[in-house]
Amino acid sequence: MTSKLPVSVLIPAKNEEENLPACLASVARADEVFVVDSQSEDRSIEICEQHGAQVVQFHFNGRWPKKKNWSLDNLPFKHDWVLIVDCDERITDELWDEIAEAIQKPGHSGYYLNRRVFFLGKWIRFGGKYPDWNLRLFRHAHGRYENLHTEEIRNTGDNEVHEHVVVESGEVGYLKQDMLHIDFRDLYHWLQRHNRYSNWEARVYYNILNGMAEDGTIGANLFGDSVQRKRFLKKIWVRLPLKPLLRFVLFYFIRLGFLDGRAGYIYGRLLSQYEYQIGVKLFELQEFGGQLNVQKGNSAETAETPGEPTAIASAKAQS
Repeated sequence: MTSKLPVSVLIPAKNEEENLPACLASVARADEVFVVDSQSEDRSIEICEQHGAQVVQFHFNGRWPKKKNWSLDNLPFKHDWVLIVDCDERITDELWDEIAEAIQKPGHSGYYLNRRVFFLGKWIRFGGKYPDWNLRLFRHAHGRYENLHTEEIRNTGDNEVHEHVVVESGEVGYLKQDMLHIDFRDLYHWLQRHNRYSNWEARVYYNILNGMAEDGTIGANLFGDSVQRKRFLKKIWVRLPLKPLLRFVLFYFIRLGFLDGRAGYIYGRLLSQYEYQIGVKLFELQEFGGQLNVQKGNSAETAETPGEPTAIASAKAQS
């Protein structure tokens, strides 16, 4: 039997009975596994217990911190190193072997892992989806997820999704072996998830357009690492016209998404639709403070309505 590795795994979950069995089986080499659940109504807890994982319930108060940062602050980890794994991700044996060596290196506080995203049963290798670097393995005392000031937007979920980990000290490296992103659920769930994500993205776009400070984030740097370069390019992207069309052209033609066949075409079309959702929700934020059916020019518009971002309400009051 392979000896357990001194790594604590953190898995955020909610109603993930279809993905959890494969995910939990893939992290069996870790000495400790926490599943932080949000009151699942399916068989998630039963499946976690069958695999020997510790289940902790997270009750979101609608503010910061969300699930992963709360877990990093509150869970009694036995080990220095924590590995963040989503329910639709798998850690291969080859990656575990590399992790075993990586955590022995002195001076390192974190590692980026590369993901292979599978969609409709096919690895989406082109279209800019690979490589897809995420800092998921780090010394838990040294790293926390950035706050992009999106918590005021409703219906984004209780879990950090596109935020990145900021490591306060120590060297950060890159692992060679890939983790696998395979969602066993259907397209209904993909669309449902991206409806939430587009709320979050719309607020990120809004913050960029209004010059929100980057304190406590990974920052935007054209000459930084791959994540910082993406953040820099996003500042340009949010100001471009025709973004839904541009996103499809960029994915499918310029970045060769057509080489992934029918799955690549469908994925590109869905990304274009996703970009359109972000755009109309950004318009809703800018014009109506995130509230539909608000009449422009109505005196009530200057008041802060329930759920309206304070910054937007203040800007209206001053205009």
